[in-house]
Amino acid sequence: MFTKSSAVLLIAAFLGALPVNADAIYTKKSPVLQVDSSNYDSLIARSNHASIVEFYAPWCGHCQNLKPAYEKAARNLDGLAKVAAVNCDDDANKPLCGQMGVQGFPTLKVITPSKKAGKPRVEDYNGARTAKAIVDYVVERIPNHVKRVTDKDFDGWLKEANDTAKAILFTEKGTTSALLRSFAIDYLGSIHFAQIRSKETSAVETFGIDKFPTLVLLPGGEKEALSYSGEMKKKPMSEFLSQVAEPNPDPAPTKSKKSTKSTTSTASDATSTSKATESSKTGSTTASPVPPPAPPLPALYTTTDFRKACLSPKTGTCVLVLVSIPQSMDAEPPAVALQSFGSLAEIAHKHSLRRGNLFPFYAVPSMMEDVDMLKKKLELKQDGVVEVIAINAKRGWWRRYDPGENEDFSITKLESWIDQIRMGEGAKNKLPEGVVPDEEEEVEEPQKETEKTEKEAEKEAEKETEKEPEMESQEAEQEPIKEEPTGHSEL
Repeated sequence: MFTKSSAVLLIAAFLGALPVNADAIYTKKSPVLQVDSSNYDSLIARSNHASIVEFYAPWCGHCQNLKPAYEKAARNLDGLAKVAAVNCDDDANKPLCGQMGVQGFPTLKVITPSKKAGKPRVEDYNGARTAKAIVDYVVERIPNHVKRVTDKDFDGWLKEANDTAKAILFTEKGTTSALLRSFAIDYLGSIHFAQIRSKETSAVETFGIDKFPTLVLLPGGEKEALSYSGEMKKKPMSEFLSQVAEPNPDPAPTKSKKSTKSTTSTASDATSTSKATESSKTGSTTASPVPPPAPPLPALYTTTDFRKACLSPKTGTCVLVLVSIPQSMDAEPPAVALQSFGSLAEIAHKHSLRRGNLFPFYAVPSMMEDVDMLKKKLELKQDGVVEVIAINAKRGWWRRYDPGENEDFSITKLESWIDQIRMGEGAKNKLPEGVVPDEEEEVEEPQKETEKTEKEAEKEAEKETEKEPEMESQEAEQEPIKEEPTGHSEL
């Protein structure tokens, strides 16, 4: 059972899970690497690993729909390739998005290293927007630094650079796994990797291999070979290989003298498949001021605050986000909640910077008693994740925002709806009886009687506050999401 204080903590945890930037789709806990113009060059363009980068806008409904599959792909590709995202609605990132040839959202690009440092190959991803399709596509493009050897050339390969550490995978498979290719990238320059089939009997007998797959590590020189007997997974295998060398930092150190080029110019170099204007390549060294981020949407945590702000006879227009709060503090906020919160926060912030006179926006959790009453009176979906409505208790009207079949809570569409309310356009619905508490109704009386009524109203409000029931909710432990194995993270 929830008490008021625990409900407040749960709501605060929910709001705290929202992105640092109100515009961003991916939270701090997301497996997706969040990249911007300041670190794109070092994290993506100069990386030895393959990457897929989503260029998105937070108001884009298709971007929101892609998020679950994209995050699942990021979890499945963890340790194998990079899954990143760039917010093109951020003013600081707009030059980068332009240089990358982004014309619509979401745009997915696969970036793989080339022979020239800082000038990777860039190709558009036009495949299916599913986790499996994305993973399979990226896996095929992971660079392969693993040499496939046979009995004929095995001895020659062993004699090459004898002092350098070598790792040999004995396997029954003819293809090189994504996991082994990722290790060859991690230890590029310090450990040479090879793969040999089980049918190459001479090599198999030389090392006494009796099961497959088996990984053998040759430290170099006259040191004895080490055989790995643990689980064929990234972390324990990396610990085994680290006996002879540490994995490379990412990006790996380079001897190139051109590494001091500005982020703008290197980002332009990365767009080998797109054309950038001369003006975008030669930007000014003085950065334009970035506007302060929008503050988060204020929330009404209690029935008393809710009634005082929006449900008393004297209150004017309020825009309310009625949102279902997850019962677990570890649960991630739904995508539609993130988008609606972010969009309304940006709209309010924009009007604040313009010093415009705009009615307030509030986030209101559905666990409050008055929210349940309001949904029933207005005939809203009881099990809906998010409902955005405008309500004016003083004039007795309300309006519902219709997100459509795509659940579009973008800034553009929400702002158009709000502008209609500001201009008095569009149809309004009459508030049903009982939405505004009867005991707070205003009565026109002579001055003395009015003063008396106000005092009585205050006493009634105090009594009502004392009688306010505690909010209840079932505490449920959420099962961890079970990812379907893709097979790419194993040998």
